[in-house]
Amino acid sequence: MDIGDMRRDFESEGLDREALNDNPVRQFEIWFGDAREAGILEPNAMSLATAGADSMPDLRTVLLKYFDERGFVFYTNYQSRKAHEIAENPRAALLFPWIGLNRQVRIQGPVEKVSKTESLRYFASRPRGSQIGAWVSEQSKAITSRGLLEQKVAEMKRKFSEGEVPLPGFWGGYRVVPERVEFWQGRPSRLHDRFEYVREGDGWHIQRLQP
Repeated sequence: MDIGDMRRDFESEGLDREALNDNPVRQFEIWFGDAREAGILEPNAMSLATAGADSMPDLRTVLLKYFDERGFVFYTNYQSRKAHEIAENPRAALLFPWIGLNRQVRIQGPVEKVSKTESLRYFASRPRGSQIGAWVSEQSKAITSRGLLEQKVAEMKRKFSEGEVPLPGFWGGYRVVPERVEFWQGRPSRLHDRFEYVREGDGWHIQRLQP
């Protein structure tokens, strides 16, 4: 199927250096707020790219659950494929594709586990069904039928029928610590505005990139 003629021009206001915050996390907070106000579906959905010891890139969509000056946090099973890849190569890239605003944000940096306290705090805030699901799924491993998965759900519901669902020891958060952040604004004729922040010591070097 030839889809080479699928295209549209990006009609949006330009992006100037003077309009950017000197801190990429603050700038991300501004754009994230814009995405929420614009009604972007799942504005915290982000593509997470990892590569293990075999150097084969792997990509999936996860949800951002927290961010601050330390980095961008998501949660997962510590025995999942992504977790094994992070253990072998603790670096990752994130992409926020806010297509409705003709914007995207790219983030690269090392990955670290969040504290157990942080994981517990977030786990306790999840719906009970999601808590049960974390206990049930051996993420990324093969299973012969959905029926087996539903059977495990029923077993866990009985096991934790009284009281709170505890945090699984194999489940928790990761933080991507930003070293490089790019803000991309679509412009007509593919002459997009791109600004890159690169960490330098305790500060950031900001430069415009060609489209």
